[in-house]
Amino acid sequence: MSSFLKYHENSSVGVDEATIKDNVTYYKITVKVGSVNWHVMHRYNDFVELHDKLVSDHGVGKELLPPKKVIRNKTPKFVEQRREALNVYLKEVLNYLKLSMPYEFAHFLDFHKYDIFFLLTDLAKTLYLEGDNLLENAKSYKFTPLELHAISERLKMACPPTEKQDQTYDFSHVLDFCSQLRSLDVEGSYEKYGTSNIILNELQFDFIPFKSLINLRILGVPMRCIQSVGSLRDTLVNLSVLTATVISLNEFLLVDILHKEPSSIADTVKWKKLAMINFGNNNIENVDWAIKLVPRLQHLSLSSNKLKELCDISSLHDLRILDLSMNSFSLCEKWHAKIGNIVKIELSQNKVESLRGFSRLYSLESLNLGCNVITDVEEVQHICKLPCLEYLWLTANPVASIIDYRVKVIEQFNSRMSEICLDNERASEKELDTARVLQALRVVKEGKIPTFLDNHTSHSFNKS
Repeated sequence: MSSFLKYHENSSVGVDEATIKDNVTYYKITVKVGSVNWHVMHRYNDFVELHDKLVSDHGVGKELLPPKKVIRNKTPKFVEQRREALNVYLKEVLNYLKLSMPYEFAHFLDFHKYDIFFLLTDLAKTLYLEGDNLLENAKSYKFTPLELHAISERLKMACPPTEKQDQTYDFSHVLDFCSQLRSLDVEGSYEKYGTSNIILNELQFDFIPFKSLINLRILGVPMRCIQSVGSLRDTLVNLSVLTATVISLNEFLLVDILHKEPSSIADTVKWKKLAMINFGNNNIENVDWAIKLVPRLQHLSLSSNKLKELCDISSLHDLRILDLSMNSFSLCEKWHAKIGNIVKIELSQNKVESLRGFSRLYSLESLNLGCNVITDVEEVQHICKLPCLEYLWLTANPVASIIDYRVKVIEQFNSRMSEICLDNERASEKELDTARVLQALRVVKEGKIPTFLDNHTSHSFNKS
């Protein structure tokens, strides 16, 4: 990112070419500040407007700007002559105003888009005028990595000599807004930003200014860009880190900790209020020990990763929702020993073959196993006695294609068959009647009295 204050002696500007579009001539201006460069397109009239301000407010010589020409001002020869004259003009003006760099000149050259100081000057004005309304709005506010990088770098600087006297542009408005913000979105990119050579995902930043953040969503930003999480460990409740090529949870949870060994981690790095984590669409293969740093976690989503096995997360006593959809689970053995009082499990689009591993999850209310490879309807026997189970998805499994699939699943729940919502649909009366017949046949075959017949017999005996 550009830092004109730091590299003003290594900065240049030039009018490189002229193009005609819709019978209007535009001049392409290339700006270079250190290793950063970008280009701006302006008409001659834009130069005139800028020049008038620089002459009246900043002492630029009136004769510097090449004069207007009404006749034959579109000929290639004239356009090239004007380009050369404008090139000389900009170089002389930059040399003259390099130390003061007035706001008008900086804006003309798009410094407010690519330079740390001038970008923050514009941001300060916006937040001064609209900050209170934005904070009152319940929706999340989006900062670009460019803006976050600018804020982080500005905090390292002394007060710049070009700081505007007008309090509207004061950097404190940015810091005040950040310190009160409750919901933040950050979206990265590997594309060049605007017309510059800046790549957002190569900029580093931190979250130190954010003192009250509750919700944070990071999309497409590699963890190497984040230098510190500041006070987020004390305030954050909901965290989403999506499409960020993360391979381990501790990449973010311990992003600012140098030594990431379990034995060297203190209680001060625990996330005290974090209740929801979503690391969807990453490259995580294992849920590592860092998950213990989130003792109050209630909702863990690791959809679209590379998980094959579930580690022991029984220490998360508050965990209720677990989303492991679109991974590579096949055998789910003894999950009751790995999970606490889980209520909802999402396991759609995996490779699960058997329901045996869920047989002792007695607090489970919802189980989504859609798009797996379950073939035998008798697998339901492993979960039919779970007392709280109400929602079950087996759609798009081979078992779902057998004749009377719904009835054969529902009847295994015995007296609770009417309570079960299978594939997002409760059983119809016709399905329940058929299920009761199948249940009776099953019990006769096993030499037992079905629950509903046993109740009916007892009722008749008491009546007599």
